[in-house]
Amino acid sequence: LWRLGYCARLLKTNHFRTAASNTSFPAAWMLLAQHSGRIPGLFIVVKKNTFFTMPETMEDKTNPELYLPHPGVRGMTLLNREAFKRTVVVPALKVKKEVVHSVLKSLKQSVLQRPGLKRVVEDPEDEDSRFVILDPHKVPEFSLAESEQQVLKQLNVRAEVSKYHLELSYENFKSEEILRAVLPEGQEVTSGFSRVGHIAHLNLRDHQLPYRHLIGQVIMDKNPGITCVVNKTNIIDSTYRNFEMEVLAGENNLVTKVKENNIAYELDFSKVYWNPRLGTEHGRVVQLLRAGDVLFDVFAGIGPFAIPAAKRRCRVFANDLNPESYAWLLHNCKLNKVDTKVKAFNMDGRDFLRGPVREELSKELPLLREEPKPAFHIVMNLPALAVEFLDVFRHLLVGEPCSPAALPTVHCYGFSKHSDPARDIQERAEAALGTSLAGRCSTFLVRNVAPNKEMLCLSFQIPADVLYKRPCPDEAKPASKRLCTSQDSSEEKVLS
Repeated sequence: LWRLGYCARLLKTNHFRTAASNTSFPAAWMLLAQHSGRIPGLFIVVKKNTFFTMPETMEDKTNPELYLPHPGVRGMTLLNREAFKRTVVVPALKVKKEVVHSVLKSLKQSVLQRPGLKRVVEDPEDEDSRFVILDPHKVPEFSLAESEQQVLKQLNVRAEVSKYHLELSYENFKSEEILRAVLPEGQEVTSGFSRVGHIAHLNLRDHQLPYRHLIGQVIMDKNPGITCVVNKTNIIDSTYRNFEMEVLAGENNLVTKVKENNIAYELDFSKVYWNPRLGTEHGRVVQLLRAGDVLFDVFAGIGPFAIPAAKRRCRVFANDLNPESYAWLLHNCKLNKVDTKVKAFNMDGRDFLRGPVREELSKELPLLREEPKPAFHIVMNLPALAVEFLDVFRHLLVGEPCSPAALPTVHCYGFSKHSDPARDIQERAEAALGTSLAGRCSTFLVRNVAPNKEMLCLSFQIPADVLYKRPCPDEAKPASKRLCTSQDSSEEKVLS
């Protein structure tokens, strides 16, 4: 109550002292809200509905929207940088140039700290003096606090605050401020993006599409090194994991270079899959590998698992169905000088597992009787579909099982919208494998892809009773006379 009473007196003193005052009623309430420290919901509604329709009042020192671009840019679809210019009145101290540094240090809480704006400007009427620009939010009444005045007195500087006309332009505003000023009020503003080399990749909402070229230009202007901005125009193709895109601004050059975990890759972003948010996950899995281990990368892309594994002196078998990804995988293996350590394949994932993977495991696992043993890891990074491929492991090998410690470890990625995503992906994997993984698997949360959609990695050793099929006594007989069960016969057809 005391605070409200104080603010009421403040309003009366500062806004109603003359009948000619042109401060509007909503602005007065905003001042009251600011000094009370709370802005009730009612006041927020009033502000949103009236701010850009009110006459612009440059003298409103407590305006929380002080650094917004000129309201006339609302609705702009083609970028006009000149339209963002405006002049605002801010507090400033006139000081001798030899004490500028001391003043800045002493008043660092009140000095303007906005990036891109000078805190010290020349005085055109006095070459021996400078203006120190103060933050209008920290000095709202053009008056310094008593403690600050005492500091200036010790520096022999007059505590008189002047009004300085500060010119703002397009260069002084942040990208989110520009986009918030341009897009319709109340609509979501997208200023975030994924960076892939010199490319900024956006995922714009439908309501943002009319402004897409302006958004692209702003992103390019405000982020050094970005020379191309693209927007995804459809969902990722489940076959080749790439998507159509539209160039919004800059050069139409989608061949780029990236660096992840100190390894360089080159790629055509329009033809292969690359997600810069997965670098930590790539590094986590590669750290599980030791020299001499064997990695089977079923959906290898351009090599973010395969190449660092090869650099750790692992034997790598890498596969991708997309011929463009396969070509860039070969290119990046040569680029990183591991082309002799990586065997690359351009096959369907099932064919890769039933072919090169089964052949290598059939050859290597029976030999693992003595220490030290290499570990076998199978990475399946195709979150939309990988779980559906797990059924391939059912009776993939024939013969006596190897020792439990030598069984291959699978790292299978998947998406889940379930309230318990870890349980969901485990149950789906168990259904594909035909066995329980309780107590035999671990789940790692990779990242949140979208609201209520998680990406996870399920890791487990393939159970021996899943991986191996015991040989049938009548295996050598013609298929029509075999005595195997109907289940084994159907599995034989699948594996052939």
